[in-house]
Amino acid sequence: LEGLKKKKNGEARERLLTLLLSKKQIEAKEALESLQISDSAIKTLQKDGMLSVTEEIKIRKPFTPSEWAKKKVLNEEQKQAVDAVWQGILDGKKESYLLFGVTGSGKTEVYLELIERMRARRQQTIVLIPEIALTFQTVKRFYERLGDTIAIMHSRLSDGERYDQYVRAAKGEIDVMIGPRSALFFPLERLGLIIIDEEQENAYKSEIVPKYHAREVAEELARLTGATLLLGSATPSLTAYQKAMTGQYKLLRLQRRAKDAKMPSVSIVDLREELKAKNFSMFSRLLAEKIKDRLQKGEQIMLFLNRRGYAGAVVCRSCGEAVKCPHCDISLTYHKNNKLLCHYCGYEVGMPTTCPSCHSPYIGLFGTGTQKVEEAVLREFPGASVLRMDADTTRQKGDHERILAAFARGDAQILVGTQMIVKGHDFPKVTLVGILAADLSLHASDYRAAERTFCLLAQAAGRAGRDEIPGEVVIQTYQPDHYCIVAAAKEDYEGFFLHEIAYRKLLHYPPAGHIVAVLLQGEVEKTVKKAALLLAESLKQMVTAGTLPLKDMEKNENPALISAGTPKASLTAAAFSLGLPSVTGPLPAQISKVRDVYRYMIYLKSDDYDKLCTLVKKAEMGKKDLEKESSVRIFFDFDPYMGY
Repeated sequence: LEGLKKKKNGEARERLLTLLLSKKQIEAKEALESLQISDSAIKTLQKDGMLSVTEEIKIRKPFTPSEWAKKKVLNEEQKQAVDAVWQGILDGKKESYLLFGVTGSGKTEVYLELIERMRARRQQTIVLIPEIALTFQTVKRFYERLGDTIAIMHSRLSDGERYDQYVRAAKGEIDVMIGPRSALFFPLERLGLIIIDEEQENAYKSEIVPKYHAREVAEELARLTGATLLLGSATPSLTAYQKAMTGQYKLLRLQRRAKDAKMPSVSIVDLREELKAKNFSMFSRLLAEKIKDRLQKGEQIMLFLNRRGYAGAVVCRSCGEAVKCPHCDISLTYHKNNKLLCHYCGYEVGMPTTCPSCHSPYIGLFGTGTQKVEEAVLREFPGASVLRMDADTTRQKGDHERILAAFARGDAQILVGTQMIVKGHDFPKVTLVGILAADLSLHASDYRAAERTFCLLAQAAGRAGRDEIPGEVVIQTYQPDHYCIVAAAKEDYEGFFLHEIAYRKLLHYPPAGHIVAVLLQGEVEKTVKKAALLLAESLKQMVTAGTLPLKDMEKNENPALISAGTPKASLTAAAFSLGLPSVTGPLPAQISKVRDVYRYMIYLKSDDYDKLCTLVKKAEMGKKDLEKESSVRIFFDFDPYMGY
């Protein structure tokens, strides 16, 4: 050691050897940081034979359970669901199932029982959850029951943690892979079961290329591997439920809550009447009264602000109606040029100064935020302890878990939040759920607006009364008679489905028909618009190829089109009546400019999925040439979930 001091950089090597004489072993990273030495000091001593370096792989654990949960006794409905799926697996049937259970019915226990049986057979399971950070409690329950044989993947993991999970999967060290839609692509050689929880969620549709839906990928993966597919939801998507009705999925029902808990009682408050009574508060008189009651009793409250998808909608506060397209029954979207535009047919009208329905002057872009709700709670209920959960309060890794754990401990009486507080959470002390402005998402420029609203309201209502104390729900709305709000209040999914599927069939919207959104993007607006016009014209020519050229159709020379009406106005409808895909656009996207990139849309629509696929394949053959000539990027999205 004395001799080292005289050599170049000898002091650093001396400090390291002195530490090793006392500790015998130390992590390289710790040595470099604590002794402030360079990597070369370690390499020199290793070369001189004065120390050895060994590599050891340490798998990072993104989640560590605080306790181990005991296996719960299944009720009769849960047993029947498990037995139905398991018998199919034992018989070697390659079938798909839809587990349709009311909120709080114990779907997760069904999943866990099936997973444990698969583990006993040395087979693996993929469990898809829409966004792990939003379903902290569900993941916690899986870990507490199944332990370290689980791998987990979600958006808040570091690159190193993601890599570790992938390595464990590749080595066959895991039995269960839990994650979002990307978990389907993990290397599992013994896959026997695929579970998609909350299958109705939009997060299962990829909005980046490739634009796939996890349900479709899971169906194909199950077919290729011989695995069983199980979808679960309290509010199934129309697509999944229709497949169950037509026999493509086997339907399993859980019609009562676990622990024999009662469904909450639901009250609908008409906000138009609150306005007439000069109540300008965010909270109706009924909700305010019930909040005070729960605060006095020491029970907990969740306030859900339904603000998904309302941006750009023009709503009347007097009658609750949104300004809609007369041709598509879709809310018109406000654009900065003071125009309202339909993104399904191109209909355009100026921004009204009074409501077209009731002529009230109380019309305009309407909405609020969770921060304002929190401020209103603290102002109107002084002394109440409040937690807020939204995009602003959950930016850092672990924020979701921190807020939910604090609420579960009882650190706050009221939890205010957006849709992230209504998914998969179970808080026994929550006896009141208030849904503020329940109909805001109805005004989205999207044919799925009613379906999304129904799902959100039913899921939010399901957070109340999940234990021994009965729960209550107050739904505040400007449209108390709307079929989706009435159905959500009654938890009448079948009634909603029958009404909504009839509407979809009438207007040829999915799942009754199919839509392809074609997005064109570029830095020069004129260039993007010109490319969009060329592509739309080309698509129309492709549609009419084999019947008549587009110019002849516009001249009304086809007898089948003559009977359909006037040539220009009825061209799309006439082509559709012949079984041909319709082409709408181009028109500016709902968000027409993002980061100095201009966006234009073309929509293709048909009841025949195969014809749409053929049309898109033909369009893609010329896509590269058009992109090269115009520097415009083109994307195709089948049955899009987001509003462009």
